[in-house]
Amino acid sequence: MSADIAYFESRGMRHLGKAREFADQMHRTIASTPLLEDFTLAEIRDLGEQMLVFEADGGTSVIVEGEPGDYLVIIISGTMEVSRLDRQDRPSRIAVVQEGHALGEMSMLDGEPRFASCIALEPTRFAVLDRATLTWLIQHEPRLGAKILVKLVHLLAQRLRNTSSKLVTYMEASRSLEP
Repeated sequence: MSADIAYFESRGMRHLGKAREFADQMHRTIASTPLLEDFTLAEIRDLGEQMLVFEADGGTSVIVEGEPGDYLVIIISGTMEVSRLDRQDRPSRIAVVQEGHALGEMSMLDGEPRFASCIALEPTRFAVLDRATLTWLIQHEPRLGAKILVKLVHLLAQRLRNTSSKLVTYMEASRSLEP
């Protein structure tokens, strides 16, 4: 699903304008976040010209597990819960994330269904970057587009390493339980 205004508004979220209008706040809050930590205020403003900002009330599903999606969100303010359905179809909390974090990058890049749901726990503002915008940036603003793409790859590689480490720990623990 593409990141357009009608899509988010149909889910009860309010369009607040272009992310450029929130560049100062984004720069302050995400300066220490993995995705945009090395970006200057000017780069965030340039990126913000291509992104939209929305606000969701607490309890609103911003990303829904299993649905298609070609966008990621960057939390500007507020808190979101990341959860995944367990074997009994009950939501199981994976994480609680706050301003500055990016969510949804896997589906934005690979076009696969959403791995987890992201639900606003309180009024939450977020900027949206979709695949079409990233492609446009790579073609028309190659330095900025490449910088975002490299940071996304780095972020995903770190998450893969963390997951692999946890898997090894679980496998070792299960082996120690064997007779």
